[in-house]
Amino acid sequence: MKNIFKILYLVTLLSAVTNHANSAEKVDLLKTNWSFKGLFGKFDRGSLQRGYQVYTEVCASCHSMKYVSYRNLFESGGPEFTKEEAKTIAAKFEVTDEPNSDGEMFTRPAKLSDKFVKPYENEKAAQAANGGAYPPDMSVLAKARSGGVDYIYSVLLGYEDPPSGVALDDGVYYNKYMYGNNIKMAEPLSDGLVEYSDGTNASKEQMAKDVTTFLMWAAEPHLEARHKMGFKAILYLIILTILVYFSMKKIWSRIESEV
Repeated sequence: MKNIFKILYLVTLLSAVTNHANSAEKVDLLKTNWSFKGLFGKFDRGSLQRGYQVYTEVCASCHSMKYVSYRNLFESGGPEFTKEEAKTIAAKFEVTDEPNSDGEMFTRPAKLSDKFVKPYENEKAAQAANGGAYPPDMSVLAKARSGGVDYIYSVLLGYEDPPSGVALDDGVYYNKYMYGNNIKMAEPLSDGLVEYSDGTNASKEQMAKDVTTFLMWAAEPHLEARHKMGFKAILYLIILTILVYFSMKKIWSRIESEV
C-alpha cells in the first residue's frame, strides 16, 4: 500500500512539473513575414547578408557555426556575396593549420574551404567564459528548436523585466518566450547596435529578423533548390494526371463505341 501511495505521489508531482513547463511554453510566438516560407519561398539576399553581419558582430563571439564554410557565402541560394568578397571575409579570420615542415602548428588567414572559426577552443573553455553555460552551435539551430525561426525571433525580442514576485539568480535573465522563462544569455540586441553597410535601419526587430533568416539558411542551405524541385514535381504530376485522364477517356470511348 505504501508503494502505491509513493507511485501516486510521484505521478502527481511529475504532472505538476509538466503542467508548469507547458504553461511557460504556451505563449504565442511572435510572427513576421518570412520570404522563404511557402512553395515559392526564396531567401532575401539583402537580409541574408545583413544577417551574416549581425552574426559576425554580435553572435560569433560566443556561438560557433561549425557546419558552415566561408565558401558557402558565395554559393547560389545563400547570401551570394561575390567570390572576392567571400575571400576578403575569410581572410579576416585566423585558423590553426597542420604542422609545417618543422613539425609545428601555425596560424594563417582563413581560406574559402575553411569552416567558420570557432570562438572557443573547446566546450570547457566556452563554459568557463559564460558562467558555466555552453552557447549552442548555431549551424542547425533553426531546425533543432521547436518553433523554428519564430521561436528564435521571439527569444531575441522577448527580454523584459520579470513579473512581480519572480526572483532571478545572478546572471539569469527573464525572457517570456524562453522555455521556463529563464535564460543565461544577456539581451544581445539593441537599436543601432550594428551599422548596416546597405544603410538599412538597424532596429532590434530588423536585426532579429535578419540574423534569424541567416540561421535558417545555415540550417537549410538548399531550401530554394528543394522548393524548385518540389514545384517541378507537382507540375509533372499535374501534366501526367491530365494525360492519363484523356488517354483513359479516349480508350473508354472506343470500347463504348464497339459495344
